[in-house]
Amino acid sequence: MQVDALAKLPWLVHGFSTRGGGVSKLDGERVLNVGFTEWDSRENVKENRRKLQTAVGAGEMSLAPVLQFHSDSIVLFDTAPSEPARADASITKKNGLLLAIQTTDCVPILLVDPEHRAVAAVHAGWRGTLARIEEKAVGRMQMEFKSMPEALLAAVGPAIGGCCYEVGTEVAAAFSAQFSNAAEFFDELHTGDEPNPLQWLNMMPPGHQPPPEKVLLDLRKANRAQLVGAGVAVKNIFVSDLCTACRRDLLFSYRKQGAQSGRMMAVVGIRE
Repeated sequence: MQVDALAKLPWLVHGFSTRGGGVSKLDGERVLNVGFTEWDSRENVKENRRKLQTAVGAGEMSLAPVLQFHSDSIVLFDTAPSEPARADASITKKNGLLLAIQTTDCVPILLVDPEHRAVAAVHAGWRGTLARIEEKAVGRMQMEFKSMPEALLAAVGPAIGGCCYEVGTEVAAAFSAQFSNAAEFFDELHTGDEPNPLQWLNMMPPGHQPPPEKVLLDLRKANRAQLVGAGVAVKNIFVSDLCTACRRDLLFSYRKQGAQSGRMMAVVGIRE
């Protein structure tokens, strides 16, 4: 999958992988698993990655994935790394280097600076979002490349939607401590009997309704808000409406498939 606004830049390559089109076998079908998992062979994964690079027009570029650990760590690549760095985001101005992050349900974000020809790839789960990794990635591009936030293009790829992503109320409480608009990112698991949704999260005096055990988190909305807060123009933010949990025919979802889920990859780079 590609974003039209990014595809128009002749010097840029980018894409979000999907489930189909690979050599790995899962549940009786051939899938494009690009992550090293217990159920798949390294040879299959490497071939799937080659297929992805070819599909986005980056067959000769050096793939630069990172070892993700749900952090706010951001690495700058000036050269092709010999070993993956521990980080959840990467940035570069290096030609011929294809930044890559893996996801199943978390949010993949690609940032592009058309003026300075710089790019970033960001992996944002709820922990990374809470740690403001997207905002920090924009700031790091400002510092390293003199990028102007309002000129950046941001592509937010497929991720688990607010329709399906259940988290504990402790996650909502952590977000409310960090973001003044946190209530906008959450919804309750409705039974039809709740008179005041999210009553427990607002600043009103407590009522008689107990807090729910689980709530729904819209990670894409939270990251979009973070991009806007970092200065990225609303018109330059492109958000996929595909939910990984709902569209398991097209995408992988760890939440729905567990350990037998494949991995997807978001890539972005600058042509030689």
